[in-house]
Amino acid sequence: MSKESLSTEGPSRTIDATDRRILAELQRDGRITNVALAARCHLSPAACLVRVRTLERDGYIRGYRAVLDPARLGQAMVVFVEVKLDRTTSDAFKRFAAAVADVPEIVECHMVAGGFDYLVKVRVENMAVYREVLTRVLVELPAVRETHTFAVIEEVKNDPTIPVAAPRRPAGRERR
Repeated sequence: MSKESLSTEGPSRTIDATDRRILAELQRDGRITNVALAARCHLSPAACLVRVRTLERDGYIRGYRAVLDPARLGQAMVVFVEVKLDRTTSDAFKRFAAAVADVPEIVECHMVAGGFDYLVKVRVENMAVYREVLTRVLVELPAVRETHTFAVIEEVKNDPTIPVAAPRRPAGRERR
């Protein structure tokens, strides 16, 4: 059985198809019992538990959490914001990242390559609340020069699961 490395970060341990099956099942149902997980993965409960604990210890499983309904919690509106900094120095990046970490409405923030520096995902109740967040928080973050707002009209896909199938290798000609 071929083993593939799932991550280039952290331990260099490789995982096999059974580990991948465990990861896929836990993403589908993080509250599954060990006995049920073992049955789905064709393992004994003891062997399954050892594998799960090893995947946790090695950092493949970072935690377990509930998936909440944002609309029921008054956070139905999603806004993406392109942020351009006034300077691209290590200090500016660090100060911006530290400030973003303290803003509860910002649920994701990614440094990107291209025409702007960060793509920020904001969750709020409505456009009026977003306007307050924009004018009182976002534009006041350290080093922000410019922002562009994109309000989400319809969420077409929002799937937080990570594909855990073995990586595909590009098709190519065999050497003779």
